[in-house]
Amino acid sequence: SISYTMTEFVLNDNPDLKWPVDLYLEGTDQYRGWFQSSLLTSVAWKGVAPYKTVCTHGWVVDGEGRKMSKSLGNGIDPLEVIAQYGADALRFMLLDGSTPGNDMRYSEKKVEAARNFANKLWNATRFVLMNLPEDFQPGLPEESKLDMSDKWVLTKLNQVAGAMTDNLDHFEMGLAAAKINSFIWDVYCDWFIEIAKPRLNSGDAEQADTARRVLVYVLDKALKLLHPFMPFITEEIYQALPKCDGAEDILMTAQWPEYTEALSFPAEESAMEAVMDLIRAIRARRAEMNVPPSKKAELMIVTDQAEPYQQGLHFIQRLAYASNVTFPETAPADVTGLVSVVTHDATAYLPLSELVDLAAERERIAKELEKAKNGLRITEGKLANEKFVAHAPENVVNAEREKVAKYQELIAKLEESAKAMA
Repeated sequence: SISYTMTEFVLNDNPDLKWPVDLYLEGTDQYRGWFQSSLLTSVAWKGVAPYKTVCTHGWVVDGEGRKMSKSLGNGIDPLEVIAQYGADALRFMLLDGSTPGNDMRYSEKKVEAARNFANKLWNATRFVLMNLPEDFQPGLPEESKLDMSDKWVLTKLNQVAGAMTDNLDHFEMGLAAAKINSFIWDVYCDWFIEIAKPRLNSGDAEQADTARRVLVYVLDKALKLLHPFMPFITEEIYQALPKCDGAEDILMTAQWPEYTEALSFPAEESAMEAVMDLIRAIRARRAEMNVPPSKKAELMIVTDQAEPYQQGLHFIQRLAYASNVTFPETAPADVTGLVSVVTHDATAYLPLSELVDLAAERERIAKELEKAKNGLRITEGKLANEKFVAHAPENVVNAEREKVAKYQELIAKLEESAKAMA
């Protein structure tokens, strides 16, 4: 509990300290003890509660949800875990997926996954540093030099910074940790680094410099967002990165990234997402048919929105293993021997008939068609229910109507593909 005399002494001796304090962090076992005692003492002494905000966290329990104890023999030694996986991995496991007030189940597999995430970040940093010349000057290039992929990754970073700030303001540590994990692993490592490689090796000095500067800029901001969760590896990497004039010497004192409208490019983000959707779909189809990346194929893309795909042509050629890409205005009249890949606004045709099992392809299309027809039937059933249409929120009803249109479009394209395989 709080002592009148001790508290007065501490406050008088430290004028920077204020009463009430900003935050009281407690475990669920403390609620009836320390919190109520300090609350009653503060109200009697100062007339106000001692804390502006109280955040209650749960316990770390074993994989079955039981409290760790010597009698059960289910406890862990944190020092042993740290020795095996690192302190950052243990910290991140405890935070990732956690929710305020709920217990966190300890999982060694999750600790290992966090260690793998740290390794992924470390290897990505090594790649970036390996591609920096000695005279490299960091700093974001002017907007006119940024291509579609640069604006896409900057927009994603901007969105993550804004979302994480909101999460942390509301003590949603698990959501914030999951967002930066997804950004670094999926957006930065799996996509942007791969997209940047051709520019780094293109021989065009300006393009290569732009790619390097965006890679370093995004990595720098991502480290700042990750630092509260993984302080050791982020500080180590930050010390190795080239810094702009006036940058902080240590990451702990660096300014937290915030959302800024200047780094929001919704049109380029939408265009890049469309290109990525097509690349994913083509790669997934090729994987289903066991076609190795070394076997390139011609690609025809039929779409009413050709501009994004034309801008991302070099991404499609490299990442979708295309030997040549064309944009016919209409679908081929004779689709015999062609395999189609359908996304929300484009259809791609690949002449892979000699590389695939046509019978298996027909079976796959039939399954997708059945699934789409079932989805359409269920959605139309909802809309046929007068009570649902009358009482559901308007946006929910509109979303179901949009589903019907998408299902109908998908079914038409799948039927077209099935006819081509006949």
